Amino acid sequence: MNEDDIPVDIHVGKLVDWLVTRRHVKREWPDDVRLVRMKINRAIQDMPEHPQVTKLLSGTFINYFHCQKIIEILKETEKDSKNFLGWYGSQRMKDWQEVIKLYERENIYLAEAGHLLTRNIQYEIPYMRKMITDSNKKQTDCDAKYQELANGITEAKKRYVKACKRIGISGNNVKSELLSLLKTLPEDFRVIAEESKCLGSARQYYSDFLAYTLPHLAIDQCTPLLKFVIEHGNVTTYEWTHGEPPCTIVGDKRELHNIETDKTTASDEIDFGDLGGDGNDEIDFGDLGGDDGGEIDFGDDLTTGEIDWGVGEEGDEIEKVDLVVEEGGEGVGVIGVSGGGVARGSMAQSILRNAHTRAQFVNELSELEGFLSQRVCELCMEEQHVLTDFNDAPTSIQCLGTTDIHTMIDGVSKVLALLNTTKMHHKLLISLSPRYVDRLASSLRSKLTVCDKLAASQTVAMERKEHAATEQVKVKAKLRLVIERTRELQRHITEDMSKKCKNRQINIMGSRLADV
Repeated sequence: MNEDDIPVDIHVGKLVDWLVTRRHVKREWPDDVRLVRMKINRAIQDMPEHPQVTKLLSGTFINYFHCQKIIEILKETEKDSKNFLGWYGSQRMKDWQEVIKLYERENIYLAEAGHLLTRNIQYEIPYMRKMITDSNKKQTDCDAKYQELANGITEAKKRYVKACKRIGISGNNVKSELLSLLKTLPEDFRVIAEESKCLGSARQYYSDFLAYTLPHLAIDQCTPLLKFVIEHGNVTTYEWTHGEPPCTIVGDKRELHNIETDKTTASDEIDFGDLGGDGNDEIDFGDLGGDDGGEIDFGDDLTTGEIDWGVGEEGDEIEKVDLVVEEGGEGVGVIGVSGGGVARGSMAQSILRNAHTRAQFVNELSELEGFLSQRVCELCMEEQHVLTDFNDAPTSIQCLGTTDIHTMIDGVSKVLALLNTTKMHHKLLISLSPRYVDRLASSLRSKLTVCDKLAASQTVAMERKEHAATEQVKVKAKLRLVIERTRELQRHITEDMSKKCKNRQINIMGSRLADV
């Protein structure tokens, strides 16, 4: 086989070294290239307006083969400067011809072209492909983040709806709905009082048990408030305290609808109005009389007068007077009339509305529940060990078994559950403090504020995705151009090297470029 028919295979990473070792270029070629680059930078400042020139100068590094194309373009644009000897008088043409001569001196252009080919294939193109891959990954991450935030918004809304449902509102107008809960509070107390009436047998069982086991204990000390509610219902605290209903109930006049505290703009000083006169603020007591010096006339001589105490003669009946005696704003009684006094403040509240009596009521229910639970345990132990400690106990104690007591426990637990619900807890706090409405409304709205923050994060995620997509489009366009110019550069290099190697086929290995 002829030697000229054997192809020359050169790896792209070893292309420049191959040119140097085969003495096609000098080892000091980078120094000569710097001079050429300076010439190109000066020549490029004065270029004609031509679409082909614009295309050549955009996108990639200018090399020897670009300079050849520029000269071909200048032959058309500068043909008017050509003399009869075939020389061009245009400085543009002279500059670029000088660049070509410097490139061809000792094959500098081949070393630079090989270096550009190696850099594009090994670094520039892989880097751009990596940028495209990163952009794709960033877009995928943004989509996942968007979906994650959407799920977070859904969960936050569910928590908000769940919290509102637990309180008993829909959540459309939080403050108004919270205040409207107070309208149902009397009905809730009425239901609790009605359910408490079913606990009469359980309370009586507890009372009988205490009377049998602790005979010295007064019967009235056994859950007195529970007994009162069972007999009289949810009446006023005044009636529970004094044993009779009040004749007048003065309710709390605070308006819970005024949630926001009004800012006082008026002065705290008392305005007496216009005192008149010439600016003299002295009080005018009028004419005090003649020359007596303004002394007060007490009438007749006090030494001879007697005080009339308004007491009749002996035998006259004393007329009864209705007198309301109040202490600390709470009516405590009325003298001379049948019926109660004036119930004010906490005394005007119902037993279940009043915080102190409600706490006592809950304590007595818990006490009763604890007794019944303990009694069930004792009955189970008595069945196992056949104890006879209660053989002489009253029938009301002996006739009840564990099933009956379990029914009583269920009734007590039901009343306690009605008092200890989250909805009832919020209702009571709202009734005690109007500011609690603001705090509770803010707490509920904070759950929706999370939704707003997540929605803002969604917007940021989508903006990042759009930015990544835009960058990806730009990088893809640039990559296509670089691949096209690299293939063109590779073709020129192989053609020139083939001429220098007796037209042998030149194969640059590792330079296969896939399309984008």
